[in-house]
Amino acid sequence: MPTPTKILIVDDDKFLLDMYSLKFSERGFAIEAALSGAEALNKVRAGYQPAVYLVDIIMPEMDGFKLIETLRAEGATRDAAIIFLTNLGQKEDIDKALSLGIDGYIVKASATPSEVVARVGEIINQRQQHHE
Repeated sequence: MPTPTKILIVDDDKFLLDMYSLKFSERGFAIEAALSGAEALNKVRAGYQPAVYLVDIIMPEMDGFKLIETLRAEGATRDAAIIFLTNLGQKEDIDKALSLGIDGYIVKASATPSEVVARVGEIINQRQQHHE
């Protein structure tokens, strides 16, 4: 049996974090959750290596952009897919995210949790095909 894909979900909304964690777990993903950019950074610096970073942009202290920039600078995202899951749907936010070289951008309000799981699955599959 293949090893479950590890996903680090970062969102300061505990309700959403728990809901997405449950949805991904039900689909066989191995989930690690963080309520802040700093907590996510600590998990990664302690050795956690997710295959996918699913990150909210608007968070206190360190936003999703800063988190990804920091992880990239530390070389922690080399083989990982980076997907923003956010309520920011403005073109400038999407452009800024894409300029970071991310793999996906999902607006929470326009996708059900099941659609989010499906979209993340598609991105993972596309990356695997690209690397084969």
